[in-house]
This record gives sequence, structure tokens and C-alpha cells, in this order.
Amino acid sequence: MAAVTMAAVKELRDRLGAGMMDSKKALEEANGDIEKAIEILRLKGAKGVAKREGRAATEGLVAVAENAGRTTIIELSCETDFVAKNEKFVALGDKVLAAVAESGAADVEAANAVTVDGQSVADLINDEAAIIGEKLELRRVAQVEGEKFAVYLHRTSKDLPPQVGVVVAYTGDDAETAYAVAQHISFADPLYLSREDVPEQEVNKEREIVTEIAKNEGKPEAALPKIIEGRLTGYFKNVALLDQPYARDNKLSVAQVVDQAGVTVTGFVRFKVGA
Repeated sequence: MAAVTMAAVKELRDRLGAGMMDSKKALEEANGDIEKAIEILRLKGAKGVAKREGRAATEGLVAVAENAGRTTIIELSCETDFVAKNEKFVALGDKVLAAVAESGAADVEAANAVTVDGQSVADLINDEAAIIGEKLELRRVAQVEGEKFAVYLHRTSKDLPPQVGVVVAYTGDDAETAYAVAQHISFADPLYLSREDVPEQEVNKEREIVTEIAKNEGKPEAALPKIIEGRLTGYFKNVALLDQPYARDNKLSVAQVVDQAGVTVTGFVRFKVGA
């Protein structure tokens, strides 16, 4: 058996993103032949894909591709931050993003079926999972349509790829304000654009809750309508972007900020890895 050097193990890890012990064992089995070791890891990894299905993939990256009239955002997940920052995984994210953006696929099912280099995106991801030895999955996909876009990507750690991604579709000429709103969204995590977009059943449920709370607090019956509406306003400030206090100046709402800038937000998407 040929001696396996640490340099060879490192080269194999750098090329594949595989674990140290897996790389060492594969090289030993391949008598130091790196190309043969790659084949061994692929074969062994492919057998383990099904076993990894139940494991949690809570690390990963968010990536965005902007095209005329449409911007694509994806979340590609893995199990550990070691893999998340590996160049092989980041390159996989770029490849998947490019294929999905070109296809216009608007959800995970459609995106996984997209063909790239003669195979589906799902098979491409599974092949990489077989080599790396972790569960990898395309967790979320969205297409944002609009006239103009502001994109904000946030790194929670400098050695990791972006973990939070926001796409804002807007009209108007103040790109700086649109970008600041994207930053606000990354922090404030609104669920809807405006209070009118909040489903009626959710509003009714919240109304029931705040009504019950107010009654349990012994509030006067005559004061209940005003108290309830006040608390519903607070609820909208949590979930509706335009109602939220602006992160850079909480004396203003986001609606006031964009109105002053001549910007109209027409839609947004926020992805956070693992959320």
C-alpha cells in the first residue's frame, strides 16, 4: 500500500470538500491515486445519500441572480459550516443559481427538474452530496418580478457565504433608499408588504387574541374597541413592511421613508439560511 501524505489528503479535501478521514481512507484504498480516490468517494457517497435524507441541513448559503424584469433567489443547504464555506459548495450554489435563473423556475420542484450539463439540478446536488458526505438540498427558490431591484446579501460571519438575502422590487429613481429598505428587511423580517396583504383569517385570529387579553385585563367595555385597534396596529407594525418603524429612524415608518424618496415597493423576498 502506497503511503498517503497529508498533502494528498489536503488536495483531495480541497477538490471535493470531503471529510479528512473519508479522504484519507479513500486514498489508502486507491494506493494514493487521487483520481481513483475521487471515484471511490463518489461510489461510497452515492450509497449514503438515502441514509442522509433524515438529517438536518441547517447551514448553507443564499444566492441571487438579477435579470431584466426578474430576479432569482435560492437557498442551498448543507449540514455544517465547514461545508458551507467550502469553495466546492459555493461553486455548486453558483451553478444551481445560474441554471434556475435561466429557466425561470419559481419553486423547488420546478428548479430541481431543470437540466444543467445533461442532468437535473437534483441529480447534480445529489452527486455533490455523495462526494462531500453531507445532506445537501435546494431548500427554497423564489422569483421576484419588477421594474427595478435592490439586492442585499448579509454575511453572519466573514468566512461564510451570505446567510441572509433580500430582494426588493420597486419603481422610482432612488436606488439608495431602495437598498436601505432591503437592509431594513434583512433585520426586521416582515412577512407582508402592507397590512392589506395580511390574510383576513390571520387578522381575525389576532383580533380574537387581543380582545380576549384586553377582557382578561379587566379593561372597561367602552374602551375595548380603541384598545383592540391599538394592539392590532402594533401587530401590523410587526408583520407588514410599510407599517414597520424604519430601522434607521424609528420615528418614521417605512411607508413614510419610501414616499419621501419617490419609491414604491412592489414586492420583496427574504431568505435566511435555516429559518
